[in-house]
Amino acid sequence: MSNGRDAPVAAGPTQPSLQACLEECMEALDLFLNNHFNESLDKLKLRSKESMYHALIYATVLEMQAMMTFQQEDLVSAGNTMKSAQEVCQRFRKRSGSLASRAADDDLSEEELHAEACYAECLIQRAALTFLQDENMVSFIKGGIKVRSSYLIYKELHSFIESHSSFKGPNHKHLEGGVAFGIGAFNLTLSLFPARILKVLEFAGFSGDKEYGLCRLHQGATSHNLRSMLCALLLLCYYTFLSFILGTGEGDVADAEKLLKPFRLRYPHGAIFLFFAGRVEEIKGNVDEAVALFEDGCKAQQAWKQFHHMCYWELMWCFTYKRHWKMAYFYADLLSQESRWSKAMYVYMKAACLSMLPEREARPFGENEVDLFRQVPTFKQKIAGKSPPTEKFAIRKARRYRASKPVRLPVPVLEMMYMWNGFSMISKQRELTEGMLDTLLEAERTLQAAAENEYTLDDSCLLLLLKGLCLKNQSRMQAAEQCFLQVYSSEKKLKFDHYLIPNTLLELGLLYIDTGRREQAVKLLQKAKNNYKEYSMESRTQFRIHAALCKLKADTSDQDEITVL
Repeated sequence: MSNGRDAPVAAGPTQPSLQACLEECMEALDLFLNNHFNESLDKLKLRSKESMYHALIYATVLEMQAMMTFQQEDLVSAGNTMKSAQEVCQRFRKRSGSLASRAADDDLSEEELHAEACYAECLIQRAALTFLQDENMVSFIKGGIKVRSSYLIYKELHSFIESHSSFKGPNHKHLEGGVAFGIGAFNLTLSLFPARILKVLEFAGFSGDKEYGLCRLHQGATSHNLRSMLCALLLLCYYTFLSFILGTGEGDVADAEKLLKPFRLRYPHGAIFLFFAGRVEEIKGNVDEAVALFEDGCKAQQAWKQFHHMCYWELMWCFTYKRHWKMAYFYADLLSQESRWSKAMYVYMKAACLSMLPEREARPFGENEVDLFRQVPTFKQKIAGKSPPTEKFAIRKARRYRASKPVRLPVPVLEMMYMWNGFSMISKQRELTEGMLDTLLEAERTLQAAAENEYTLDDSCLLLLLKGLCLKNQSRMQAAEQCFLQVYSSEKKLKFDHYLIPNTLLELGLLYIDTGRREQAVKLLQKAKNNYKEYSMESRTQFRIHAALCKLKADTSDQDEITVL
């Protein structure tokens, strides 16, 4: 643990007490959750140079905002604010010795314990920003060092609280909440990472315990403490996003609903909770209910447009699931005009939606999908030092339209929908899957009737993969398996879409899990994990393979791992 250089700051006439600071920060978070974002920030900023909790929560809110915009200047500003918060927390830390030795000497104050938790939280949030801001290995190592330092502090705090049950100050619930958040976040997050990526992050040899992480985060979220909101948001992100985008699409929606209920009652117009409530309904296949909630989320506040953009993104997908291509186009268009996250992606989605309309049907605003596809590469950008993988994928697919006589993509919206695991989203509602299957069968007939070209086989394999997913949703397992096997048998003939093979093996492995063929599933998943490299969206596929192997409790790495905490 790092040693402080200065003596702890004692509460004085101008220095508010720890309890007063916690109460003020709780009030500020209450304002934030009621959509009063600017008032919340003003309240926090006022004492952000003198109170560790004001400094931490102020920097946390700015970091949340930066992660929604993904703009370099916002990320840098949030990083600087979090660094300043870390310096404020450092002033309150004990100068030397471990927590155990300080307690043995009766030389440990409640404030110093809180300072350790706040300092560790600053480190982990700065690490998250470091990973986002630059793609070079130096930044990964710097981020990894911050993560390790934070982990060691949380580990020591956890051990101390467990072994000193009588050592409880008046604000102990907030300390316990901080430790629950830290330990829960470490275990849950690291459990999602394949060993290959953990090595890059300098975390080789570690893996998180997902169930333990979820348990600790639930403890933090359901008790009345300063971190309950952070614990709840991380859990909601896991249940409604991470388990779909980086997992097998089996997020526990019942747990998400239970977690949301008290927050929805307390903050009925809170934009954040309206958004997650919409996402829950989307997962359940209740698309109309989801649309209403996302629209309510947009109406609830006007201060942070970034929340609107998050809702627009989900609304775009909701109308995609319903095959309302013009409405999906409308929200992609709004995003292309207002959001700076990835204009290439938004323009691609606009073009993709228009390409799903019948050829003779009028296009909105007189736009043309061929022209839009040709524009996609011109909007290529680096966000926080990186080109988003989805943007790279969109640019690669749009290349087909550069020719004077372009070869059209068969179902570009549905292909991108697969990348976001949207076929799991529609699996709960029979009519959504039936509609998607009709679209795929029509595309298959069109492809078969067209003259053969260099893309024909790749396009056919894509349609087979997506058709297999629809058939699986309908519990037509044998027919789905035949589709996947047909794609796999074409491996050596593919010219462009090499990502189809590892993803097909993944989907076949998941089908074998569902039909009780565990050994076959493990073999296929291990093959998908180890035999394919440098294909489109590789990291996302690797995350999903890792999740499937974890579901089987199969070996997920080539080396022994130790569980965090």
